Amino acid sequence: MKIGNFNITADSKTFIIAELSANHGGDLNIALETVKAAAEAGADCIKLQTYRADTITLDSDKDDFIIKGTSWEGQNLYKLYDQAHTPWEWHKPIMELAKKLGLECFSSPFDYKAVDFLEGLDVPAYKIASFEITDIPLIDYVARKNKPIIISTGIASKDDISLAIDTCISAGNKNIAILKCTSSYPAPIEDANLSMLSEIQNDFNVIVGISDHTMSNIVPITSVGLGSKIIEKHFILDRNQGGPDAGFSLNPEEFKRMVVDVRNAELSLGRKDYPVTDKMKKGRQFSRSLYIVKDVKKGDKVTTDNVKSIRPGYGLHPKFLSTILGKTFKGSFEKGSRFNLEHVE
Repeated sequence: MKIGNFNITADSKTFIIAELSANHGGDLNIALETVKAAAEAGADCIKLQTYRADTITLDSDKDDFIIKGTSWEGQNLYKLYDQAHTPWEWHKPIMELAKKLGLECFSSPFDYKAVDFLEGLDVPAYKIASFEITDIPLIDYVARKNKPIIISTGIASKDDISLAIDTCISAGNKNIAILKCTSSYPAPIEDANLSMLSEIQNDFNVIVGISDHTMSNIVPITSVGLGSKIIEKHFILDRNQGGPDAGFSLNPEEFKRMVVDVRNAELSLGRKDYPVTDKMKKGRQFSRSLYIVKDVKKGDKVTTDNVKSIRPGYGLHPKFLSTILGKTFKGSFEKGSRFNLEHVE
């Protein structure tokens, strides 16, 4: 999967996305400063959300439109989305700044008009948000743009994931990544269920990653060891600025620490082979090998009393011990001599 200049493969570094979401506080300058801070913190990408309140819900005070059981308890859907949305006229300057700073930039569209608008900005990819995974017509419309499509699974059953992927493939788009997501804001670590990464990868043969709402680096770091190639985290200049997403967003210092930890986790994984490095060769001096541990004379027999496997590792490999027992020394050798096969007959 290639997103702009970033090629995501099984061997590539993890693609780290800073999610702007509502963390602009209704101020374009804050949005632009957030992009700059994300670049400085080591993000590979800044992601937006493209909708208007009237394209995502209804302006209604009926009980169905009052949020229950989340951190936005009691708020009206329309008013929340009106506060949180990123004005469409901001997209272009945000994307231009991101490009200037070497960041990729794309968005989550929430309706056909948003997709058409983003196509006009030539975004390099699309993200389907967790709550839109059941919007099969929208997924089909996005998939037909033939760009990489990243899908979050926060509310998804296995059937939901399968249907979303099948929809993309039927539309001729196999360039799919699936992000394991817990749709709690913030999310408890114990709900991360990262073991599902390998299951999703095996079941659907797609790139996997996480969209993480925890306030710890444990989940991103662990996910790297389990095959995650995309990490998405909400990013804010300062949680004190408030806003709908402030409570589960990382500030620049926290995000930078996460990036460093993820990159170190990648380094720790190394590669799948059995190397013998120069450091390892040097370290073998502390391994075991066969040494003569008592003075011996010509004609003496090799026994476990006069030849032993000890440190250091300059003598004969210990695997030969059973082979040499009972053989006869060709000459006299001092205690502490390295044993080698030429010593016996």
